[in-house]
Amino acid sequence: MNIQIMGGSVNITDLDRFLKQLSDIGNTHNVTVQALNADLVSGSRHLMFAVGKAIRSFGSGRNTANNLGMEIMLYASGNLQIGRALGMGVKTGDNRVAVVVAGNNGVDSAISEVNEVLDTVDPAVLEYSKAKQDGLLEFFNITRDELDAVGESKMPELVLERVALVDVIK
Repeated sequence: MNIQIMGGSVNITDLDRFLKQLSDIGNTHNVTVQALNADLVSGSRHLMFAVGKAIRSFGSGRNTANNLGMEIMLYASGNLQIGRALGMGVKTGDNRVAVVVAGNNGVDSAISEVNEVLDTVDPAVLEYSKAKQDGLLEFFNITRDELDAVGESKMPELVLERVALVDVIK
């Protein structure tokens, strides 16, 4: 499966319309298009790990969600509760956004169309930065003690650990 992750920013005035645009792009190209809040992404590795786990869960029939996009959200959030996972989604207003496009064919065409929906394309929004630290600590329930024990540079690994634990919870 071809998986591409892009980052950027978008001002969403109508959330339902924005999500429908992404869904329509996915349907047109027969791919999964999933948008996430880039401020809760600890790096492109975080999303690739979550996407891989979501794809494997569908392959083995162990998926929790009924579509790959939601399964990606569950893994990326490190949580099996759909309501909690949706907290990692985009919202009305200004968003730094990560978009996952996954499929066998049509991924490149879908990426081109997603680029047109975003206000700016900026892969840097995907990567971990100190500015993301407080949000990641809170969202992934990582304690200051955990962070102090491993050092701030290991924050992305602490998030990956939460993603990996989803399979243990299942």
